Amino acid sequence: MPSPSDFPSPPPGCPAHNSGQGIPLYTQEFARDPDAFYTYMRHFGPAAPVELAPGVNASLVTDYAAALHVLQNPDTFVRDSRRWRALNEGRIPQDSPIVPMMAYRPNCLFSDGAEHMRVRQAVTESLGRVDTHRVSRHVDRVARYLISQFTSRGRVDLVTDYAQLLPLLVFNDLFGCPAEIGDRLVFGIASLMDGVDVEKANEVTTQALLELVALKRAQPGDDITSWLMQHPARLTDEEMIHQLITLVGAGNEPTQNVIGNALLLLLSDSKYAGDQNGAGLLVEDAINDVLWNSPPIANYAVHYPVYDVDLSGSKLDAGDPVVISFAAANTDPSLSTSRQTLSKRAHLAWGAGPHACPAKDLGMLISVLAIEKLLNSLPDVELSVPADNLTWRPGPIHRALNTLPARFTPVRKQEAPSPSRAPGTLRAPGAAAQPAEHRGRAQKGGFWSGFLTWWKA
Repeated sequence: MPSPSDFPSPPPGCPAHNSGQGIPLYTQEFARDPDAFYTYMRHFGPAAPVELAPGVNASLVTDYAAALHVLQNPDTFVRDSRRWRALNEGRIPQDSPIVPMMAYRPNCLFSDGAEHMRVRQAVTESLGRVDTHRVSRHVDRVARYLISQFTSRGRVDLVTDYAQLLPLLVFNDLFGCPAEIGDRLVFGIASLMDGVDVEKANEVTTQALLELVALKRAQPGDDITSWLMQHPARLTDEEMIHQLITLVGAGNEPTQNVIGNALLLLLSDSKYAGDQNGAGLLVEDAINDVLWNSPPIANYAVHYPVYDVDLSGSKLDAGDPVVISFAAANTDPSLSTSRQTLSKRAHLAWGAGPHACPAKDLGMLISVLAIEKLLNSLPDVELSVPADNLTWRPGPIHRALNTLPARFTPVRKQEAPSPSRAPGTLRAPGAAAQPAEHRGRAQKGGFWSGFLTWWKA
């Protein structure tokens, strides 16, 4: 493999010229211009050395064909992170914010072979029972509720006040969460995804899911949690908890990022902005654009070679993490002449192979309906800052805006109570108050009980 000294100058903030140091994916510089980093990484061949967090090294696959090879060869590249050599040898900081996203859990994301097939079947068949008409109705209700919270102001942050909240509230319904459990789940999942107070977030999320599983064992309902329990795979309580963490987290983060990133395109790109004809088609086109060029999960699908592998010139060692860059693979220059003839679904935003996202259709449905509802409710909504001034959340996995400020003609506020702000709904009993910079995100925890109160009124 070539060394960084053989390449053009790295992007600003990239320490790749330092021998033995991977290219960091967690910095503000990477979040500001990931494409510049991917361009530089391609000089290493199909895979480049990266740092997912300080002291956590991996190989990032940036080549489309190589990514497909890894994703579609489960005998060589496995998902069970108990093979993670550096973690087993104690070389990974236990408090690293990336560990909860990579450490083994007994669910379909981190399993292989027959065990993966058993759990995956339970997931796909349970998701297959979801009534899309019910989803459509609930997205409409949640969207109306969230819009009612800001419609009289004439201004809104479409990320923190809409895109981040809507999927969580919709999934709370699909998983049968009562108000108090749902509030804590909103807080816990949001904090885990942001790497905020990870230990406490993991504790809050696990406890909320323990209570949800116990509730559904005693009182099953018409929801995904109950269907998972009733499946012939006979998932244990531990398997249920870890599967639910993955389903709720993996369902929410990509969906909220698709909504936010597509809204940015619709409100700023001349291909979409200002044309009100065929809005549904435009929304789907914008989402397809996002999935190809700015996928909501940019780098993930961690694999571990079962033996040393040569991936088209890139040496991958057994037990070392191999991460798929969906973003870099989708924009691989070798596809530039063929993308026009490829299927719209040929992108890798939802993965490929045996671990491809089982909820992609559900995520797409929620995203399209959420965006259409917002644009129909606020037809003159527009960005209130130049698109070039927007910033992106740092982190190796997601491609997500920090904020998306917008303005519109204020509408007389319909009667709707503010979401609950009771302290007990914001954090687990005895949990420390969140730092000021995280308080806004944590307070979103009360929105589930607030929505339920509004809907029943």
